[in-house]
This record gives sequence, C-alpha cells and structure tokens, in this order.
Amino acid sequence: MLIKHTFRHGIHPPEYKEDTHGLPIRQFPFSPVIILPVNMHIGAPSEILVHEGQEVSRGQLLARANGYMSVPLHAPVSGTVRKLANVPTISGKMVPGIYLQPFPSSTQEVMEGTSVDLETASAETILQGIQDAGIVGLGGAAFPTHVKLKIPEGKTCDTLIINGIECEPYLTTDHRVMLEQAEDIFTGIRYLLKVTKARRCIIGIEANKQDAADHLTAKLPTDMQVEVQVVPVKYPQGAEKMLITSLLGREVPSGGLPIEVGTVVVNVATTAEIGRLLPHGRGIQERVVTITGPAVQKKGNYLIPIGTPLRYVLEQVGVDDQISEVYMGGPMMGVAVSNLDISIVKGTSGIVVFSQKEVKKPDVLPCIKCGACVDACPILLNPSKLGILAKFEAYDDMPAHHLMDCFECGSCSYVCPSNIPLVQYFRLSKSIVRKRQQARKEAAHA
Repeated sequence: MLIKHTFRHGIHPPEYKEDTHGLPIRQFPFSPVIILPVNMHIGAPSEILVHEGQEVSRGQLLARANGYMSVPLHAPVSGTVRKLANVPTISGKMVPGIYLQPFPSSTQEVMEGTSVDLETASAETILQGIQDAGIVGLGGAAFPTHVKLKIPEGKTCDTLIINGIECEPYLTTDHRVMLEQAEDIFTGIRYLLKVTKARRCIIGIEANKQDAADHLTAKLPTDMQVEVQVVPVKYPQGAEKMLITSLLGREVPSGGLPIEVGTVVVNVATTAEIGRLLPHGRGIQERVVTITGPAVQKKGNYLIPIGTPLRYVLEQVGVDDQISEVYMGGPMMGVAVSNLDISIVKGTSGIVVFSQKEVKKPDVLPCIKCGACVDACPILLNPSKLGILAKFEAYDDMPAHHLMDCFECGSCSYVCPSNIPLVQYFRLSKSIVRKRQQARKEAAHA
C-alpha cells in the first residue's frame, strides 16, 4: 500500500501551543494535602494497604494491583495518611481514596527498589516490572501499559510505534519530554522492544515539533533499529489508528486493535517513564502536565505530584477572577471539570483554563444535513446519522452504525455549523449501550 504519511479526513484546529512549547519542565511545589483516588486507571481499582495515621515514604506502595487489569499506587510524597475516605473524581463519582499530609521538612527523596535489569530480565519480568511501577498510558487514556504490551497468542508485532504526535491544541507535555528526556525515552524503547519482540521502532512526531524530531534524531542509538518520522500536522493524528495509517499505510480493522496489523503503539511520555523507573525499581509518583489557557497567568510545563488537588494547582499558577471553564486534557478530547477539588491523576496530560470572554454558549440548532461531520470524521463514520439516533434515544440501533468505533476525537462537533454536541451524545450513547449489553449478558447467565 502506498504510504502517504497521513490519513483520510481530519481537521486543522488552531494549535495554541506557542505559549508553552518553549518553556522547560519545572518542578511543582508539594500541596498541603495529597488526595489519591484508587481508580485512576482503566480496570479494577487498586486495593488500599495503608491505614489512617500511618507514616509513609515517597515511592512506598500505598495500594496494590487488584488483579491483572489493575496497577498499584505509590506515595507521591513522604508524609502521614490522614484519612481513608471517598474522594471526588472528574466523572462526578465519589470513590475510595487516600488523603496524605506531606512532612513539611522532608527532602522528599524517592525510595530505591529492585531494578529490572534490561540485559537479564525476561519479557515477563519486564511486564511485571511495568505493572509494579503503576505505569499507565500517560497520553490520557490511563490504560494499564503492561496489558497493552502483552502480545496475544498467535499474534506478532513487527513494528513498535512511539507516539510523539500530541495533536491536541494547547498541550506541549510530550514535546518537552522529547526535548528533555531523550535518554529515558531510548531506555524505555529498549525495554519495549524486548517485550514486544518488534524488529524495528518508529518515533512519530508532527511537523510542528521539528526541534524535537531533530533532537531525537541526533541521539538515535546505533545499536537499535529506531527511526524518527515526521508527519504533517492534522488532528487527530495522535490517535493510534490514525498514526498507524500515517506511518505504515496499514488500517486497523473495525473493532480491532493495533496488534491485528502487527503494531503496538506507546505514548512517548509513557515510554520515558518506563525508561526512568524500571532501572531503579520505582513506582510513578509524578508526571509532566501542561498548564495553560487564556485565563492562566503562569503558563508552563510542570512536573506535578500525582494527587495534587486541582484547586491548589490553579492557586499556584494564578488564574483570572472570572474563569468559565477548566479542562482536564485538551479542549478537543479533554473533559470540562465540575469540581475543583478533584486531583491530578496519572492520565492528566494538561489543564486548560478559559475565562468567560473566551467561552461562548451558542444555541444548538437542527441538523441541516450539510455533511461537514462526515467529511471530518477520521474513521469514516456518519456522525449526523448517529446524532439523530442519539437524539431520539435509539441506542440499540447505534452499534450497527459503528458507534463503538468512535474514539471521541470531537472533530464532528468542531465542524458542525449547528453547534450540535455530537461527541457528548456519543459518549453518553456508548455508556448506555455498554450497560445494556452487560445487562443482557447477566440476564442470559441468570
């Protein structure tokens, strides 16, 4: 298949990255309280091991993985467990969590664990090390990385793709990681190649990050089959299926995973964490977060302890008095928060803050059948048809129109001249469809 280094359809929203792409990563201060929900990843929540009043050291295991589709939780700070109680989350639900009070005079040094030796460790040992480190997809999905890397029986991976696209407007987290953590990235790639048994690795980077591409190209190891490929700027280039098409000319089948076409895709920040943590046997305690938006005074890329309350973050960077919306993640695929008392979690890649003058609430008008959403959809769905079915609550008819293939990029909502919140309709519809499917399964086995 002819490789054109792009994919069909997609959109070109303004990038808004100029405020932070040149700002180096800075350490964020420790908040007076750290609030840790135990479900900050897809899968089973972690199982709490500590008790109220217990003193813990930074990096210490606080909650263990509760099964294969789960990861542990480590202490982001040295301090005291003040209470175990339900904590708020971005979904609006209260879930079990841990309240930590940092020691005010602690050096906050990180505990050293048992190293996962790259030369001697087996693929299974590396996978276990990744799970033990609590590593999940840092691009926003928070899917347990060890599960993603487990190659199913009968499948093979010929190409490992490191996703450095970061096509979401405003966010520059991955950009700075590529510029500042190159050695960790290449160490992480070595672990990943050993796990996946891939013959080669491609680091995909959009053309608006040419400095990162040049930096990594100059540091490419000579003893690995690794290359950097620059692709044109287009949203949602960073989606796994789109990136595979752009780099390899392969198309992941409907309902399928990248391994169906011989690839595994890992976010570049996740790769850097693997390279940083596994040699020291440590767990993840912090991550890089872009804090930006028109209403933010001290924009930047910050290394923030997991569990830092959002309200504290906004106080530290300073925001306008009349803020209107705060997004966790970017404005396209992120979620507008309804509670500033939620915490930074492992999947938080950015915080974007808008004031009232930037946020308009246009009226939602009837669909005019213009087809703009169809032209924009990168996986060639018919968002207009799906939107009409959602509006009339015909949820059982939606899977036949490939609702579950939608990865909620928001391109359809962005181009809709009638301001129909299509992606929000689809998120709700998918949730209802999953619940109905689960109910049918349970009824069939009753």
